[in-house]
Amino acid sequence: MALLRKPQTKAEMGYRSDTSITNAIKAGLLTKPVPIGPRALGWPDDEIRAINAARIAGKTDDEIRALVEHLQGQRAIKFERLMGWMPPDAAPELAGAGRVAELRRGC
Repeated sequence: MALLRKPQTKAEMGYRSDTSITNAIKAGLLTKPVPIGPRALGWPDDEIRAINAARIAGKTDDEIRALVEHLQGQRAIKFERLMGWMPPDAAPELAGAGRVAELRRGC
């Protein structure tokens, strides 16, 4: 999984300006960026591909909003599975409740 910086994200999504990105996030049509440094943001490339695939498939804005919400919810699940804290076949609703909170506390 790669992280795309804003210029790459704009190019992938077909946006012309930074404002287009901001407006898409506010409208729920694009996932929120991930901080990758003190002044740097990026988007997971798989999320951008999924949103583009939905657009190409002719999904409505409401369907894309649901996709964006799902993608954002999957971030904690992916992390917990990567860390081995959650088996691949575990129920997704179990993610985010345990280990991520412990990690934030420094456990």
